[in-house]
Amino acid sequence: MRRAATYLGVLVVAAYCLAPLAWQLVTSVRTPAELTTLPPLLPTRITIEHYAAVFTGHPFPRMLLNSFVVAGGATAIALAFGAAAAFALTKMRARGFGAILALVLATSMFPPISIVSPLYLLINALGLRDTLAALILTYAGFTLPLAIWVLTSFLRELPDELYSAARVDGCTPRQALVRVILPLAAPGLVATGLLVFIFAWNEFLFALTFTATERSRTVPVGIALFPGLHEVPWGEIAAASLLVTVPVFVLVLRFQRRIVEGLTAGAVKG
Repeated sequence: MRRAATYLGVLVVAAYCLAPLAWQLVTSVRTPAELTTLPPLLPTRITIEHYAAVFTGHPFPRMLLNSFVVAGGATAIALAFGAAAAFALTKMRARGFGAILALVLATSMFPPISIVSPLYLLINALGLRDTLAALILTYAGFTLPLAIWVLTSFLRELPDELYSAARVDGCTPRQALVRVILPLAAPGLVATGLLVFIFAWNEFLFALTFTATERSRTVPVGIALFPGLHEVPWGEIAAASLLVTVPVFVLVLRFQRRIVEGLTAGAVKG
């Protein structure tokens, strides 16, 4: 009975989480005539015209490419600087460990809406408005505290003797980080990288503020601009939303074991 109750609870939670996705799927395959009618709950005829319209009526491939470049660039920068900072804090015994970590976390407590105006003025003064670089640098800066926090928690669980042995063998601190520490921290890097990637992939406020044309517009902003003057293309919005979810879904499935290891390592060993 206890096991059956557990399975039932898992099914209820899964159904609750998947219900919006299922409704988007149903909406994306409805005919235009059925989009505003209920019942029937399920479409009487399945159509893929909304998916075709996403690629033919909008610069969707360009927006997808922009999102990949922005999310990938922000993830690479955040992981590079986050790993170096976490390594210095945990293995090189930087002074004021607690104060530094608290200061890093404090920088992430400002809500984005409160600093979007000064950031816009700064980006405009640097000539980066309507460029992918503006989004990459902004997202990397906002996700760096998260990367440092997660990687610090993970690297603290690795034995200090690993770094000491690498130094005895003649490795410089950089070589010890790249050749010894990072390979062992792969689960933490994957988990952190996915969290940063998802934030950059889904972010809307900065992308809307810092971009103005299709050359740098990301997918969330592009979908928000789908509605026309006199109608809202619900089918196209649903189809585009599902297509945007696919890359993240594939990444989670591909690295799910590493993600679980990275997110639970500190809790299990601590």
